[in-house]
Amino acid sequence: MKDQVEVLGETFEKFISREAIAERISQLAINMNRDLTNTDPVFLAILNGSFYFASDLLKNIDFPYEISFVKIASYTGMNPGENMKTLIGVDENLGGRNIVIIEDIIDTGRTIFELSKQLKEIPVSDIKIASLIFKPGALKYNVKPEYVGFEAADDFLIGYGLDFDRKGRHYKDIYKLKGN
Repeated sequence: MKDQVEVLGETFEKFISREAIAERISQLAINMNRDLTNTDPVFLAILNGSFYFASDLLKNIDFPYEISFVKIASYTGMNPGENMKTLIGVDENLGGRNIVIIEDIIDTGRTIFELSKQLKEIPVSDIKIASLIFKPGALKYNVKPEYVGFEAADDFLIGYGLDFDRKGRHYKDIYKLKGN
């Protein structure tokens, strides 16, 4: 457990420990087990970032569900891109289903907003959002997650699935850019 790591020439300091992450995910699962039992949801995990969060969260879900994945790219380096690319889409029939989108981080909210808009066009029955990290101060779209692991300032974060140009996902703790 390092207090600092260096990725692509940038220094990051520990922000959220793996223990705090595990404890918070356990609490989110308890809330979902209470709220979503008997809804037969499809958990829709956004790749690549949410795979750690989705895996650990779903290990604690006690009711039947389905899981699917969508891959959307909108970041270049440390900046959100203007163009969203859906690289891998959903191939299941989601019409009339209850959907829980699993996201690693919501900052501007654009990815979730666009995905939700597409899901509503299907149409799905209900959409709920679970995000490990939520940055309300960076929000530019009308997005309100029902399940939030941690709120954060507009710091650049890596680790536990979060990356910096595809590097740093492997850390079990979450780190923020030093000096922010």
